[in-house]
Amino acid sequence: MAPTSLNDRFKQSVTPDALRSYLAEFISTIFYVFVVVGSAMASDTEKLMPGADPSSLVIVAIANAFALSSAVYIAANVSSGHVNPAVTFSLAVGGHINVPTAIFYWISQMLASVMACLLLRVAIVGQSLPTYTIAAEMTGFGASVFEGVLTFGLVYTVYAAGDPRCSLLGATGPLAIGLMAGANVLAAGPFSGGSMNPACAFGSAVIAGRFKNQAVYWVGPLIGGTVAGLLYDNVVFPSQVPDSIGV
Repeated sequence: MAPTSLNDRFKQSVTPDALRSYLAEFISTIFYVFVVVGSAMASDTEKLMPGADPSSLVIVAIANAFALSSAVYIAANVSSGHVNPAVTFSLAVGGHINVPTAIFYWISQMLASVMACLLLRVAIVGQSLPTYTIAAEMTGFGASVFEGVLTFGLVYTVYAAGDPRCSLLGATGPLAIGLMAGANVLAAGPFSGGSMNPACAFGSAVIAGRFKNQAVYWVGPLIGGTVAGLLYDNVVFPSQVPDSIGV
């Protein structure tokens, strides 16, 4: 059979079902970014309550876990609940979704992230919007490796949770994904922020107008996520059927 033309693939990417998928990605990503960035702002309560020590890292980690679990769950049946350009990129490289669809997913995710950060900026006018930064002890390369390793773990969990041969389907799959994200934030928060999500880093950078080290939060996650997907599909579970990733 001749390979599907680019035009045919584009038509598949603008069907009503596909458009519903993009909307689902937009809704779930805007919710996720709003909670994640908002939790970072909430953890800096020194400005609001002098002397307070809210254990900010734990707050952000818990918010990440809850928000990502919920965001994946509410979009899983429509768009598979990527909520992350690194997940989308990995699935595209692995052949689970076509390139035009992946591009539309990225657009939905980026717009949602910018919108979420804009809402936070408008709602909380007395506090600056936090952006992801790397620790003084780390180089850009080291931070990229760090984010890549974290995203590898996250995307590998996404593949395992969405594999119908596993027992993590239903609500348990999104929960496992969220717990992995929360654990990664606890491990990486002081060093690179534990983004694991280019959209989240991009949205806050756009609204705050600070793009320093932005490449760290793209290069590392995209490479780490892709390696995780290829390893899962071709080494760990080589019989994986394309388009069977559920979340």
